[in-house]
Amino acid sequence: MTPTICTFSDKAAQNSQALKQVWANIREDSCPYFYNFHMHTICSDGQLQPEALIAQAVSIGIKGLAITDHHSIKGFFAAQHWLETNNIQQPPHLWTGVEITSDLCNDEVHILGYAFDPEHPALKPYLTGSRPKGSDAFAGNVIAALHQAGGLTVLAHPARYQRSAEELIQAAAELGIDGAEAYYAYGNPKPWTPTPHHTEQVCQLCAEYNLFATCGTDSHGLNLLYRI
Repeated sequence: MTPTICTFSDKAAQNSQALKQVWANIREDSCPYFYNFHMHTICSDGQLQPEALIAQAVSIGIKGLAITDHHSIKGFFAAQHWLETNNIQQPPHLWTGVEITSDLCNDEVHILGYAFDPEHPALKPYLTGSRPKGSDAFAGNVIAALHQAGGLTVLAHPARYQRSAEELIQAAAELGIDGAEAYYAYGNPKPWTPTPHHTEQVCQLCAEYNLFATCGTDSHGLNLLYRI
């Protein structure tokens, strides 16, 4: 059997330790000009081509990012190829990313996965372009699968669901989640800025449960500096 060749970009994209180091220093002003860990392309429900997204990220000067299309990794591969074929002097660090619809406390939530091996068999039910079904959708199984693939897991926008952020973050922490999206702009403000009340609440909960507090614009439109 021919061995799999792991390129430098593959190693960087799956470097969870480097991502942890970044997350340990995330602040309110880290997003959207320095780091952005929640963005969508036409590979799910976004409007940007993956190549346009990564080109825009380079023009903004973003240091690190992840494309988190729903149940798809195609946007990452296209953006990675663009970086490899363009002579960018200081390219941003591009990690693998995905957003998976999951069931947590009988509530539909979204779990973000990062720095995972997209070829790992544990992720087969989650990268089909469609939401997982049956027991595959249980949050515990989603988190476990991403961890098996070497990745990190984050509860997206924890104050947007039917159940409270307190209940969901506690339940997710008990299942082994690594972080929660603390710096998030609820209500789609322009300019993008984290919602103060929810940011403070989620940051406190992350500290209580020893979780990383992450950031992302959740961009779906043509501008990475906004959500829509």
